Amino acid sequence: MKITVFNGSPRAEKGNTHAMVQAFLEGANDARAVAETIFLAKKNIQHCEGCFLCWTSHPGQCVIKDDMEILRGKLITSDVIVYATPVYVDNVTGILKTFMDRLVPLIDPHFYKDENNECLHRKRYGKYPKIVVIANCGYPEQSHFQVLRLLFRRNARNMHSEIIAEIYLAGGELLSQNSTMMKIAVSRYKKLLRKSGKELVENMKLSGETIEKLNKPLMSDQQYIKSANKYWDRMLSKAAITRGTH
Repeated sequence: MKITVFNGSPRAEKGNTHAMVQAFLEGANDARAVAETIFLAKKNIQHCEGCFLCWTSHPGQCVIKDDMEILRGKLITSDVIVYATPVYVDNVTGILKTFMDRLVPLIDPHFYKDENNECLHRKRYGKYPKIVVIANCGYPEQSHFQVLRLLFRRNARNMHSEIIAEIYLAGGELLSQNSTMMKIAVSRYKKLLRKSGKELVENMKLSGETIEKLNKPLMSDQQYIKSANKYWDRMLSKAAITRGTH
């Protein structure tokens, strides 16, 4: 199985999103999947111009010459793709959204009605990869992923695919905490991510038990809020001292 991760974090390999992906892919590799992570922040990806030449003059080919031609090729030849992103203003990052916009050449412009009597563009390819979503946010509640859940379901529909797993971690900043208590909790969570990667490759889905464990918070809301506010107080104090020295 070929898995390609499209990581939309501006922090690339330094981000909490990558920490999640790394653990997940360790499990996928245990099940002998071949995986590649692509950091979109390191690629030249221009905005879609909405010219539709990829549907008319150059069917299936974008007129913009940047890294997207190679990235679209990697996507369409994958068995599974992973959209990985932190939550930015209740949504995916701008980098990932631009990448998703530029996937338009992968579909055909002609319309048809689906089983729900809703219009959809036709396939350009016979097979499209299955989709996994891995995301984290700075808030402690799962409710902050509601936009992503809907967005990726619509994206999967438009790309004639399906989502086979969604992994959403609230309080993602805890992954980089150094306290003894958090190190134990994070280590346990990463082991679960590794198990999830192996399970997904072997079964093309996650069990209800695994999903339930993945959705459990690493810390209570009250503890998280207290910890987060202390952190920002420290950062504000440091900033004030720095301002005072200039």
